[in-house]
Amino acid sequence: METGMEAEMEAVGLTESNDPHVLSPAAGGELLRGAPWSRLVIVGDSVAQGISEPRPGYRSEPWSTLVVEALREVRPDLAHLNLGQRDLLTAQVRENQLQPALDFKPDLVIALCGGNDGLRKVFDPQAAERELEALFAPLREAGGTLVTSGFFDIIGNPHFDARYRDLARERLAALSRLTRSVAERLDAVYVDMQTHPTGREESVWSSDGIHLNARGQAVLGTEIIRALAARLAERDM
Repeated sequence: METGMEAEMEAVGLTESNDPHVLSPAAGGELLRGAPWSRLVIVGDSVAQGISEPRPGYRSEPWSTLVVEALREVRPDLAHLNLGQRDLLTAQVRENQLQPALDFKPDLVIALCGGNDGLRKVFDPQAAERELEALFAPLREAGGTLVTSGFFDIIGNPHFDARYRDLARERLAALSRLTRSVAERLDAVYVDMQTHPTGREESVWSSDGIHLNARGQAVLGTEIIRALAARLAERDM
């Protein structure tokens, strides 16, 4: 098995064009051939917003840019709206973004949130699950495709405060399981980032210890595209 150090050494020479974990918009468009979606709305916290920092060899763009560009390869008419805002709890995302998202009349929704709930002093998993469902269910019931995601494992993040890393890993893993459970109940698309190999690498993390950098953004965008492609394949079966 590749160790974290070996993976990090390999990542040193990577750029967006040769990264095995990153798709180009054109390659993403090929995977999304036949995609029906024409109205995309994004809701959530800083992950949805795409808070990041530069990394040499990668565009300084949020994950959503890659997803939008790939979709526009097959749907040039795509309209999109990103309502994501940093520092919000899931309840605040619901209170502030749910109605504007529904008003946009999307046929594709990407909802990324929950991390701030897990990083609070007191974490209530059952309350977090209820809040996730309260946000996701109306978006799914609106008739479109709903996409959500688990969290990267922060084991390879050297910038995260070491005093709290183990607790944070435990909580983010629990939130990922809860998010998957809610997604399965609603027949939403779940993107499993907990097991993604780049989570063990420093190369995807911003120096703030919390957010993904430009490479991490590209990896997340790629996995969302691949998950959407898998949903399209299921429909064609």
